[in-house]
Amino acid sequence: MGDWRFGRIDVVRAWRELADARVNYSADEVRQPSWNIDTYRTVLPSERPGPPEPGGSWEHARRLVRDYQFSPPEIVRALYDPTTPLLGRDMLLEARFHGMHFYCGVRVTEVVDETRDTTDRTWGWAYETLEGHLERGKATYEVVKRQNTGQVQFVVSCYSQGAPTLDRITSLGWRLFGRRTQLRFYRRCGERLRGFVEAALRDGHPGLGPPASVGHLVCAPSDARMRRLDALAVRRVAPGRATGHAVGAGPPAS
Repeated sequence: MGDWRFGRIDVVRAWRELADARVNYSADEVRQPSWNIDTYRTVLPSERPGPPEPGGSWEHARRLVRDYQFSPPEIVRALYDPTTPLLGRDMLLEARFHGMHFYCGVRVTEVVDETRDTTDRTWGWAYETLEGHLERGKATYEVVKRQNTGQVQFVVSCYSQGAPTLDRITSLGWRLFGRRTQLRFYRRCGERLRGFVEAALRDGHPGLGPPASVGHLVCAPSDARMRRLDALAVRRVAPGRATGHAVGAGPPAS
């Protein structure tokens, strides 16, 4: 069953198939220059020094990061089961660029909830790419409060490279547009989260409605919308697998 947010594919089936997929790389392989290693920091509204304040910037940011609301829907959307524990959760991502929509799996393999260096109150999580993904690598999203100063940050840390199993056309597209889109994704994540936290502190809520659903799964972020040209997009499921297949343009399935 598909919908206007995910197009003409059976997204529930594609999500279910992630359960049998494995992480598609080994951390021992990660080294520059063949891998991109990135860290992006966004300063969020600050708090008073000390532990995170109830209803403050850190708490709002933590909730938004937990629910993947920071992701820019024009670049990446996600489908997942919100009733499952965060650690171990499978997510079907829809990566969108230049008239192509790629459906790729990731798995949450780490949840962070700690105080570092006696001052940095940190909460976050990380996912790693599964077989069939466009990329290989890991992305970590953390909300950090420096309790000695009150500064709050959103930190995105990633290492990645294009999957070596992409077909010729997809590989060419990734080389031309992938890195540029990746860097724009990091920047937009920080911009969105800062805007949502500012709205939550000002209005009491970030201005996001309830998420759309496909069966028992939810679509994140909640403000994802169908654009008219989306009906013309070419869609590819598990593009990093030899068995990945394209789905042509047309109206979404009901």
